[in-house]
Amino acid sequence: MPQLGAIQSEIEARNYPPVSFYFRFAVTGMPDTSFQEVSGVSSEVEFESVREGGENRFVHQLPKGTKHGTLVLKRGILPRKGPLFNWCATILSGTYSSICPPKEATTHLLDKDGNPLIAWSFTGVYPMKWEVDPFNSTKNEVAIEKISLRYNTVERTK
Repeated sequence: MPQLGAIQSEIEARNYPPVSFYFRFAVTGMPDTSFQEVSGVSSEVEFESVREGGENRFVHQLPKGTKHGTLVLKRGILPRKGPLFNWCATILSGTYSSICPPKEATTHLLDKDGNPLIAWSFTGVYPMKWEVDPFNSTKNEVAIEKISLRYNTVERTK
């Protein structure tokens, strides 16, 4: 029977369970940008209800397709510069002075040394919303902006 200390050492060696505060998010073709929070990594199967004639005990639930969440990136408000800001501003302004194709993105959960432990890849990433948290004169907090991104697929790659 293994000693408790040996089990604890094995768990620490695997970085399990990983901490959620040490992560990196990047959009392809843009330098990594720091964020306070990344949320919305999800996949869900949608179902369609189908009634069968003469069957009153239940309703069939048939899979219809997969839908994904909305990535929400939160950070302190930064100056108006940088590739991520320009990409979002171009699309959200509606001017479309140039073609703005969807991008790919990744988020990595990192170990204590900054090495990726777990990674998720997103395809068809496109900005859909930019928002500033409410200003409140009774609180002493950093002004936060949120960038919401839609994506077509998500895959855990590591």
